[in-house]
Formats: sequence, structure tokens, C-alpha cells
Amino acid sequence: MSEAAETLDGWYSLHLFYAVDWATLRLVPKDERKEIIDELTSFLRDTATARSAKEGDQAIYNITGQKADLLLWFLRPEMKELNFIENNLNKLRISDYLIPTYSYVSVIELSNYLAGKSDENPYENPHIKPRLYPELPHADYICFYPMNKRRNETYNWYMLSMEERKKLMYDHGMIGRKYAGKIKQFITGSVGFDDYEWGVTLFSDDVLQFKKIVYEMRFDETTARYGEFGSFFIGHILNLDDFDQFFTINS
Repeated sequence: MSEAAETLDGWYSLHLFYAVDWATLRLVPKDERKEIIDELTSFLRDTATARSAKEGDQAIYNITGQKADLLLWFLRPEMKELNFIENNLNKLRISDYLIPTYSYVSVIELSNYLAGKSDENPYENPHIKPRLYPELPHADYICFYPMNKRRNETYNWYMLSMEERKKLMYDHGMIGRKYAGKIKQFITGSVGFDDYEWGVTLFSDDVLQFKKIVYEMRFDETTARYGEFGSFFIGHILNLDDFDQFFTINS
């Protein structure tokens, strides 16, 4: 039996994707529509206070394309807090006009593939702690996709030795380092939580960097032989101050 990788686990993660039912929302009187949007904005301002309290964070993006209109990404210390947020969101009046299109449940994760040996508590390491309990960047663009490591008769990641996997992940990581300062990456583990094994969330002020890094990594052995991917979601940042404009309907 191959040796399993150990992980450090941080905040729990919930990506929520919604399409807006614009046709139905257009039928709502303008004053009532404003009340509905104000209620949503107030709710998200309240959840945003977790950032200053160091008890989580959130990101809100307008998704490009037909897969969704909105991405709400929440990070919290406990999974039940994510349930609380989602349940309360579902009780808002706006939920009548939001169509869930996708969701992803996971936890911020760091593996031991590239870690050196140390006797210190890794959760108190000043380089590791902010990666497990991050403040999310307010970058212009976001990219999210779920992924698996392939396991079939020809290529099975889980049958490789720890040494082989460490070498492959080192080479894989060296590509990512070339994009330092251009892309901020967060890996969330979802084994036992969702249909894929990991979620990858990328932030950048230059959307073209997503294409460049994903394409370059296609030629890396780790991805070429062992990578399997779900749908990609791309979006532009949506600030709460812009909600009125985003939901404005000329009717």
C-alpha cells in the first residue's frame, strides 16, 4: 500500500454559484426590488465582518458565460458556520430569484509533499498559518475549477510511491512559482466532501494569466498523466457598493 500524503487543514470552504432569474426579477416593482437588493447587501456586509475578526473571509464575483451569474465564496473555521450562512441566504427574498447552478464544499489544504522536516507546530508557522487561514485578495478576476488525480489501469496516482509523487509535485510546483506575483492560488481539499478531490481557486488582476498557467501545466507530467478536471468558472470582482448597478433592470 502506498503511503498517503498528510495534510494541514485550515478554514472550511463553500463556493456557491447562482444564475439570476432576470425575467422574473424584472416583474418585481422597482421599489420592492431595491428592498430585496438592500437586504442581500446588508446580509453580505454582515458576513464580511469575519475578515476583520480573523474568523474567515469571503469573495463575490460576477461569473462570465452561461454557467452562472454570481459566485459567493465563504471561508469559516467550522463547517456548520457555512451551513448557517447558506441557510440564512436561502431565507432572503432574493433567493426567489437566484437559481443554484453549482456548489463546492471543501477545506483549505496544504499537503506534506513539499514540506521539510520540522519539530515545530506547523499551524503556528508564520509562513504556513496565513495560507491555511487567508485573507483573500480583492483581485479583478477569479478562476475556479475542481479536479481529481487520475486512477485507472494505466495511470493511477494513488499507486505511486511517496518518492515518485514528491518528485512530480515538486516539478509541478516549480511551474506555479513562475507565476508568483501574477496569480494567487488556493487549494481546497474535498475528498469525502464533494464529487471531486480538490478545488483550485485562482486570483489575478490579469485574466490572461489563468490561460497561461493552465496551458503550461498541461505539459507537466503531473497534469498530463494524472490530472482530471471539471468545469472552469471565470469571473470579475463584484463589490457590494456595485450591487445596485449590477441588479439594475431597465423596466
